Amino acid sequence: MRPTTTPRTAIRGSRRSALFAAALAAAAALLTPATAQAAPACETSTTASPVQVAHVPDWAESIAVDQRGRMFVTAYFSGRVYRIDAPGTDPLPLTGNIGANGGIVVRPDGQLLVGTGNDLGHSLTGDVLPVSKLLQVDPDSGTVSTYASGLGGIDGVALAPDGTVYTTTVGGRNIGRVTPDGRVDPAWAHVLMPNGIAVSPDGTQVYVVQTTVAPALYRIPTDDPAHPRRWITTGPADILGLPDGLTLDSRGRPLIATHAAGQIWRAEGGSLCAVQSGMYLSTQITYGHSDHGFSAGKLYRSGVDGRIYEIPAGADPAGRRP
Repeated sequence: MRPTTTPRTAIRGSRRSALFAAALAAAAALLTPATAQAAPACETSTTASPVQVAHVPDWAESIAVDQRGRMFVTAYFSGRVYRIDAPGTDPLPLTGNIGANGGIVVRPDGQLLVGTGNDLGHSLTGDVLPVSKLLQVDPDSGTVSTYASGLGGIDGVALAPDGTVYTTTVGGRNIGRVTPDGRVDPAWAHVLMPNGIAVSPDGTQVYVVQTTVAPALYRIPTDDPAHPRRWITTGPADILGLPDGLTLDSRGRPLIATHAAGQIWRAEGGSLCAVQSGMYLSTQITYGHSDHGFSAGKLYRSGVDGRIYEIPAGADPAGRRP
């Protein structure tokens, strides 16, 4: 599907967002020497190096894999959604510029939910003026419709087992919620500078990454959102690590991508260890599905440079599906 023509005002906004994104990437790059190797290494079954399996011509903000083993990527600068049918294949622009520069998840019916408004303006005003949309995108045709509106600029998106959707707005403090019947609460809970987000397998806890100020991993009880609990705080060397995207393995353990720390962290008990180091400017991690394509049990990482890597050290054999 070819991108549609973009108005000049949108181009100017895109340039401002691009400058902000470039500044963030540059700052993170400057911080890497001081923060690398901060978390101790996790125990893994392999020392194999990461392998590049795909590349999109953009800042790859978020990734998700459907039950057919296809990967979907949101692009920060162009606002597109890309589909990659298998490792080693070229990315297909599934949409034009729809502002798809935030998180992405796959619903059980295969439809995609994509966050918009993940730019400087929306991030700074999202708590005050929640006007961003959560879009539904068909994974085959690229057809786009509005799933929900009235949310802060959407960075992270997480889907609960009951169909509830949770969102974060970088630069604010609100955690948004959209119920299966369409009710929108842009301020369901509060965590300062929230970023990556995921929901526990039983749906009782929402995990949220606090990315700056005092980086940490929070747990929010879904039956008590007024009392988020600071679960794991990063060490002093990771105060500028810029943790970003979040996913869970088959045991329900959170894994976190980091920009400046250059590591992929895993939560084990009450502390963090590094599954992989040397992966600077990472944005998101996710596990594959199915027995082909981006397959189940394999961990994939996206980054600012648009490169998608398989991370053998993060493999999760228990997550393999029949």
